[in-house]
Amino acid sequence: MAEPIDDYFISAVRQVQRPPTSESGSGPSGPDASIVAGSDLTVAEALNVFDAQLGSRHLDLAARALRGDGIGYYTIGSSGHESNAWVAAALRPTDPALLHYRSGGFFLARAAQVASDRDAERDVLLGVVAATEEPISGGRHKVFGRHDLAVVPQTSTIASHLPRAVGVAFSIVRAGKLGVDGPWPTDAIAVCSFGDASANHSTAVGAINTALHSAYQGMPMPILFVCEDNGIGISTRTPDGWIAAAYGARPGLHYVTADGTDPVAVHEAATAAAQWARTRRAPAFLHLRTVRLMGHAGSDVESAYRTPREIGADYDRDPVLATARLLIESGVCDADEIVDRYEACRSRVLGLAKEVAELPQLDSADAVLAPLTAALDDAIAASADAHPADNPPGDSSPAEPSTLAQTINRTLGTILADHPGAILFGEDVARKGGVYGVTRGLQKANGRAKVFDTLLDEQAILGLALGAGVSGLLPIPEIQYLAYVHNALDQIRGEGATLQFFSDRRYRNPAIVRIAGYAYQKGFGGHFHNDNSVAALMDIPGVIIASPAHPDDAAAMLTACADAAARTGAFCIQLEPIALYHTRDLHREGDGGWLSGAAEGAVDGTIGTARTHGSGEDLVLVTFANGVPMSLRAAERLRAEHGIDARVVDLRWLAPLPIDDVLREANAVGKVLVVDETRHSGGVGQAVITGLVEADFEGRMARISARDSFIPLGDAALEVLISEDDVIAAARRMVPGR
Repeated sequence: MAEPIDDYFISAVRQVQRPPTSESGSGPSGPDASIVAGSDLTVAEALNVFDAQLGSRHLDLAARALRGDGIGYYTIGSSGHESNAWVAAALRPTDPALLHYRSGGFFLARAAQVASDRDAERDVLLGVVAATEEPISGGRHKVFGRHDLAVVPQTSTIASHLPRAVGVAFSIVRAGKLGVDGPWPTDAIAVCSFGDASANHSTAVGAINTALHSAYQGMPMPILFVCEDNGIGISTRTPDGWIAAAYGARPGLHYVTADGTDPVAVHEAATAAAQWARTRRAPAFLHLRTVRLMGHAGSDVESAYRTPREIGADYDRDPVLATARLLIESGVCDADEIVDRYEACRSRVLGLAKEVAELPQLDSADAVLAPLTAALDDAIAASADAHPADNPPGDSSPAEPSTLAQTINRTLGTILADHPGAILFGEDVARKGGVYGVTRGLQKANGRAKVFDTLLDEQAILGLALGAGVSGLLPIPEIQYLAYVHNALDQIRGEGATLQFFSDRRYRNPAIVRIAGYAYQKGFGGHFHNDNSVAALMDIPGVIIASPAHPDDAAAMLTACADAAARTGAFCIQLEPIALYHTRDLHREGDGGWLSGAAEGAVDGTIGTARTHGSGEDLVLVTFANGVPMSLRAAERLRAEHGIDARVVDLRWLAPLPIDDVLREANAVGKVLVVDETRHSGGVGQAVITGLVEADFEGRMARISARDSFIPLGDAALEVLISEDDVIAAARRMVPGR
């Protein structure tokens, strides 16, 4: 069934008058001629853009037809936004693009710039029907993305891709400065598109602020922000003039605007904005005034919130119709030729839709999970080959025993030296060396290009990491406290973790996100500095979570993360116990039991493997982070005071959780006590117990955990956290009569 806009287009085209020969002669002479006097827009360029616009429009119509037949699964379209095809035409096909979901015109215009045996219209339809042949996500989502087009796939609907785009722009220049051969030319610019409603989201506001903050300090920031302003977000209106008021006079932001119904103006504005960003290496903002045709999506009843007059008025502002009018009024085509071109595109796209409709879809959980499974397998294999250096770079003398903080520092120094593209950044990490001194001296040793401070915005920090990762660098961002990562969790959940999944591993964003966290700081700082909640991280597919407690483990695990990230694109998170950073002793003052070198032999850092301390036959204490020294002290007391011989299993990795290693120890002993410093609800202990149950462990299990509470100030913190005495009491309940 034809949509009203479809009939309106054909009717409106037939009413456009081609100018008399006496006024226009025979029209522009040849494809390289200017389509109108005084413009550098050629006939050939206009026709190419028009074809991309037609393709985008008919893809929208076909998606709705497929949905009506029950074989299409995505109907958010680009109708009314096809003026973004002019933006693609103003850029180079090697400029990295991060596009939102109304960028069909841009995508097809970009594809037309690149010689390829792929059919871009067919590729989009493969996504609509979730076919496994779809070339970027493999049927997991309908995205605009292709590696050969420098289009990084996005599934964002609220501008969460903008921080990554800023990171890409930063990394274009930084990669060259570091001598790293990245995927983008050194004179490229990053482009990202988003809607007027998304422009209000804190993610977009923060990303644009980050770009301006960087440029203000003289850092190159070649980025083009494209706000496609259709005046409405689903059903909520954007106030008239708001985008211009918010961004039209921002210091340091080159603002250009154009009406999408004026093709020549859009061409000139897009060209000027792109040229500014490319030559000045500075942020530009293209405010593209558009319309939204056919509602938010196929399921959207637009008449519920817009009047028929409002909907009809937008039909005449159709950018595809505007280009058709330009072609007719300039004498390039007549109305019949435009209609013939329109119908030929319809026929071609519907034919492709019919062809792809019956293609296979993902048909098993294994098929859906394949990118995640393969990524983890590759990361584990890479980590198994990783071996931490015993000495700092350039130091031939044996390393002195060191604390957790010192070991992390030394290992980071080795990674920065061994990986040309490794960069370390975050709040206070450079000159100061971090709040706890963990990164002290690394900037001096490695230079400002590799170790630097950022502004205080976790979304910006993680976005920079994501952009650097897809640009050929190895980012090592620091989030100052665990509580702070929740300010920007979607940069991990919705961007970092999903990229390999939704690109079928064609794009990867390697990273090692270091986060200082957990509690046991003697009541200092309260819940912001003593957060013990990791549930929001543990349920994200596609991330690797390391949680070293002992310095020897930290060196091995951090090295493993670096190798996995650099070689396989793994997205790693390392949770570092603040309370153990400077701990030296274990059982008694001066014993040096928590310094590096305490382990016998090399420590295996393979991802997803636990480490067992001792060989007790009465009880297994399963723990991690601060729970490791706590459990080791408890084990000594249990043996000395109660005759209970316990072994301690340090999980080390929270994702993937080493259940097989825990099960091996559990089966050897028969009794397991999980010592969990995270919260009772959603804590790590829940996952351990569940894993043992699902593995058919038949022995006795119990767990102790922190209360479901935030961490208060002072000694009150000890009332909601587990203690060594709690471990002793629980162990005695597990092994009575001793």
